[in-house]
Amino acid sequence: MPKLYIETVGCQMNVLDSELVVAALRKEGYELTSDSQAADTVIFNTCSVREHAEEKIYSALGRLKNAKQENPDKVIGVIGCMAQNHQRTVFERAPYVDLVVGPGQLHQVPELIRNVQTGGGQQLEVSLGRKEGSRTEIARSHESFDPLRDPTMRPTPFQAYVRIQIGCDKFCTYCIVPSVRGPEQSRHPEDILSEARQLAGEGCKEITLLGQTVNSYKYTEGETTTRFSDLIYALHEVDGIERIKFVTNYPKDMTNDLLEAVRDLPKCSKYLHVPAQSGSDEQLKAMRRGYTVGEYREMLARTYEWIPRVAVTSDFIVGFSGETDADFQMSMDLVRESRFKNSFIFKYSERPGTKGAQILPDDVPDAVKRARNNEMLQLQNEISEADNQRFLGEAVQVLVEGPSKAAAKKEAELGTEHPQVQLTGRTMCDRIVVFDGNRRQIGETIDIAIYDANAHTLFGTVVTQHVRPELVTLG
Repeated sequence: MPKLYIETVGCQMNVLDSELVVAALRKEGYELTSDSQAADTVIFNTCSVREHAEEKIYSALGRLKNAKQENPDKVIGVIGCMAQNHQRTVFERAPYVDLVVGPGQLHQVPELIRNVQTGGGQQLEVSLGRKEGSRTEIARSHESFDPLRDPTMRPTPFQAYVRIQIGCDKFCTYCIVPSVRGPEQSRHPEDILSEARQLAGEGCKEITLLGQTVNSYKYTEGETTTRFSDLIYALHEVDGIERIKFVTNYPKDMTNDLLEAVRDLPKCSKYLHVPAQSGSDEQLKAMRRGYTVGEYREMLARTYEWIPRVAVTSDFIVGFSGETDADFQMSMDLVRESRFKNSFIFKYSERPGTKGAQILPDDVPDAVKRARNNEMLQLQNEISEADNQRFLGEAVQVLVEGPSKAAAKKEAELGTEHPQVQLTGRTMCDRIVVFDGNRRQIGETIDIAIYDANAHTLFGTVVTQHVRPELVTLG
């Protein structure tokens, strides 16, 4: 059997894309290997959101140069967002790469590999640019809803991603996604429901709905429009699915009907990821985010009002073009008052092809970016740890995902597995819980009593059910 090595960089969308590619290649007889040197085909599924992710791929490609020279039949492919963004530049920087495939053409990967193997030379398949045709033509070239799934590529056997939307029309000045993922398109609700039923039949208990701005989902057919909340209500009826999560949300599309669904549906995770990016109106305007800090605060207040104890997470960019000390302190104020469960904090990285790179100077020194990143991260960690203390003494429901990272590392070093092991899982509000348990509990939802907490993790013990003897009078 031919061997496939695949390495994935980037977001959950890329993780799902890799699952679909692997499923297609398994039908061609491929088996997975963790050794890139021994693989017949090596594929890198790439990200273009930050420069570091791209350079990491070019470094990995460089390490394969000798392997390609020793074995010219080895097929090397670059797929995903960087492929769509860089296109022929990949061949120029790494001439030994055989195929470059954008996110909208991943279903063609098996055919393109065959073309390489039969002497067809380098293969390039990418979608149309945002100005290279009508919206319909461009959207069609980016379509990537593929029904093939491969359970072995999922986070766990009982958790899966479901794509409900591709592309983005927000055009934030720092973001390359609208160019590499194309126009915003929502998937037909019946196709989503069908996939959820299939996943439930395969043993999945938790699905995470994916979209660049997932709560912007809307599908119109004739006179019928399916809102995102309508879709969640329908998914809630799928037997076997116990938890529904979704990322990433756009602040202005956080409607009351969606908040009501999250509040009222027991299967819906009480967790929302809603990026703010900045606490400064001037910065949000330069980023072209489409809302003000006041509007974000109103959305957040409404969210906390509708869903008590909801966990909200956010994204922030520090050191964006023109960010002053005052702008940064406004972001710190927003973090301080919002009390996010956690925040993903990024130093601004100018991306070629974005409006920001074209019209805005990258004028904040890297040392300042690093200092602001560290300062905000420290504040967020203090908030996260303080808020996690309220779980002390409580019992929480945890979907057990498997051995903790520490336990898995130790087992790998020893080369043995033991039924009693430190396990990890997540609560309905997406908090990580670590506890001592038994492998039989993996995949189950169990009660855990919390006795300790830090900024990122809750620590607990399994709540046991005691059976007491009962006195029965015989008549």
